[in-house]
Amino acid sequence: MRFPVNHSLPLAALILTAAGSAFAAERSADPPIAASGPAADYPVVVGEPFTVDGQVWTPVDQLNYDAVGQAIVGDGSGITGAHKTLPLPCYVEVTALDSGRTILVRLERRGPMTNAAIVELSPDAASQLNLAATGGPIRIRRVNPPEAERALLRQGGRAPERMETPEGLLKVLRRKLADQSPLLPAPAAGTVTTTPPPARNPSTSTPAPAMPTVPDAPPAAASTKPAPEAARPRASETRGKWVVQVAAFSSQASARKVAGQLGGGVSQAGRFWRVRLGPYTNRAQAAPALEKARRAGYSDARIQSAE
Repeated sequence: MRFPVNHSLPLAALILTAAGSAFAAERSADPPIAASGPAADYPVVVGEPFTVDGQVWTPVDQLNYDAVGQAIVGDGSGITGAHKTLPLPCYVEVTALDSGRTILVRLERRGPMTNAAIVELSPDAASQLNLAATGGPIRIRRVNPPEAERALLRQGGRAPERMETPEGLLKVLRRKLADQSPLLPAPAAGTVTTTPPPARNPSTSTPAPAMPTVPDAPPAAASTKPAPEAARPRASETRGKWVVQVAAFSSQASARKVAGQLGGGVSQAGRFWRVRLGPYTNRAQAAPALEKARRAGYSDARIQSAE
């Protein structure tokens, strides 16, 4: 006995298979869905070292970051900011040292591209902090806020403000900012290197401990007249003050030449002759002289007490 054959079934199956393939291709062409919720904070990017005005900044994932410096107002939307070394994104509490007001900020950009400021805030973040249009002195501290506050910042909102910093602590932070060099990151700001110094002469004597040394400068070729001796600061003039230690030389003539070029003084320390700039009343006043010495090629120069 023969059963009737429905010749339309194979055709229907073929149509269904083709339709399924077209739907799958259409789905695969859909754009990827942007991360939302806690996933929007990952992956965390650290990044490679970069240079700003001759100073190398090396990003580092530092959990206990706590520093003072200057904030500037830049671009961006929401309560966000830019930082040179902290991973992106991450969250920080920023305190205005003038008022003690503290807010939560999401760092999501690299910057600021100036060594005069430690953080760049978006206009909304500066407004919440009541900072002037030109910025101001701040404290920045990395924190791990709850997910509800993270979500508020990711969506362009504001997290609840923190308790205002008491005046006693503000005075300590202001003093710390006044004493530190504006040309250098704060101690907790991550790994920082400077422009490499000139190649050292293998014949140069071994330097004394804790004293930066550079190769002796070659004597002037055309001049036979000895260079005038730079003024040597007296102990009564430097007591309780600050100087810029430029370098130490095994040759007095070389030390005098460098001191004459930079406008510094020469003093003897054991077998070496030190070149110093100053004295200055505080580290902030000594900072321009430190920058001058480093631009002249003495990258080991540092600010230290004159005593």
